[in-house]
Amino acid sequence: MVLLELFISFLKIGFTSFGGVSMVPLINSEMLSHGWMNAQEVSDIVAIAEMTPGPLGMNSSTFAGIRVAGIPGAIIAMLGILFPTLTIGFAAVVFFQKFRKSSIMKKMLYGIRPAGIGLVFATMFTLGLSNYMPDGAFDPVSIIIGVLIALLIWKKDTSVPKTIAIAAVMGLLLVR
Repeated sequence: MVLLELFISFLKIGFTSFGGVSMVPLINSEMLSHGWMNAQEVSDIVAIAEMTPGPLGMNSSTFAGIRVAGIPGAIIAMLGILFPTLTIGFAAVVFFQKFRKSSIMKKMLYGIRPAGIGLVFATMFTLGLSNYMPDGAFDPVSIIIGVLIALLIWKKDTSVPKTIAIAAVMGLLLVR
């Protein structure tokens, strides 16, 4: 039963998100609504999925699937997240010429882009609360790490892998 629920959950995520960070709120919602993880665990899964080579959706589904139902859960969750992409990709190949010049498709994308940005900001807020206020009060060490990493990215144009490594070292050194 859990494997079917995992497949359906990640199938929904695959069909209703647009890849990358836009999947995070949906993954968060599914994990919390089924009671498979708490917000901190979802945050940890997303952080690990971002550090691991490969697409965020694949990595998140794999880690979440393993957490919920072991190796079979990982396989089922991956199949769930991949099925929509493969289906839509195949359909796009078949109808590519028609979609490319469609004014309806252009109008749909015009509405979808701002919604994707809104999802990213909502995710930042939700994950920010769990990371910067884990016990209901601001965690100064987390805030310092977050600000320093943001400055490295904005001012020094530091790559994502380097910032992740720096943040991990800072966490090891600053958190007891």
